[in-house]
Amino acid sequence: MNAIISLIAVVGLVLIALIGVNVANLHFIFGIVVPYLAIVIFLIGVITRVMKWGRTPVPFRIPTTCGQQQSFPWIKQSKLDNPSTTSGVVGRMLLEVLLFRSLFSNTKFELREGPKVSYGSTKWLWLGGLAFHWSFLVVLIRHMRLFTEPVPAFLKGIEALDGFLQVGIPGVLISGVVLLLAVTYLFLRRVFIPQVRYISLAADYFPLFLIISVALTGILMRYFLRVDLVSIKALTVGLVSFNAKLPKGISVIFYIHLFLVSTLFAYIPFSKIMHLGGVLLSPTRNLPNNSRMVRHINPWNYPVELHTYAEYEDEFRDKMKDAGIPVDKE
Repeated sequence: MNAIISLIAVVGLVLIALIGVNVANLHFIFGIVVPYLAIVIFLIGVITRVMKWGRTPVPFRIPTTCGQQQSFPWIKQSKLDNPSTTSGVVGRMLLEVLLFRSLFSNTKFELREGPKVSYGSTKWLWLGGLAFHWSFLVVLIRHMRLFTEPVPAFLKGIEALDGFLQVGIPGVLISGVVLLLAVTYLFLRRVFIPQVRYISLAADYFPLFLIISVALTGILMRYFLRVDLVSIKALTVGLVSFNAKLPKGISVIFYIHLFLVSTLFAYIPFSKIMHLGGVLLSPTRNLPNNSRMVRHINPWNYPVELHTYAEYEDEFRDKMKDAGIPVDKE
């Protein structure tokens, strides 16, 4: 039911753009007003959430760890799984952001006949997530050519590398195909795995359907439907230079694509997709685990009278020595 509701919502967005452009002739609204409004909502939403996260106090070190903490010199530390220095945290964050390292090492478990707990790998989820995020990034960077004139050389290089499998005219761009396949896999995973389907909400399905619709309309424009790229670029360059005008010859499929992209950008700050910024501000990831080297005191705790070990030993040193307990000071 959650998937059906989300699908209906995305179909409704497509119909809104279709009717608004073809029937109501609201080209100015869907071509200029909606993109600007989406960017404003995106920027204000992202800044607001980041500021809220930044104001959240974290008096203790609470990093998630998967390996040995730094302790005695003869015990090998897991410097990336359990970093105690800033450089270790940087390395851990780079592997997390670029390669999803924690997802790669993640495991699933289930209760089978016996009863017996069985552990398995989630490498397919890691591969699907990695393919989705990297292809989405490449597609996003590649679209920058629509907002620049002349097109920078590095964008031409990315597009040439993306389309190295020259199949037909226009050439097939791998990133778009991989993006569609990866997001479809993530959707099917939520549908066919009972445990994942049980915890999936409409908020989990909606962005998947929205991204699928963005990818499909983009593929339709590139390979199947004729669109006026000159007019589209004139519009996009005008938008980014704040001198927006509506050229003639822009087809309705582009307005639908633009409306879906605008909806996605406006939706990001209020959705789980905001993990793109949250991962960098997460205290479970961005803090070194140096609790054995530095004492972290919660400044909001009420005063507590402490009795340190040194004071304890000063008080009971004679009794400890009589009992054969080793002491730091003789």
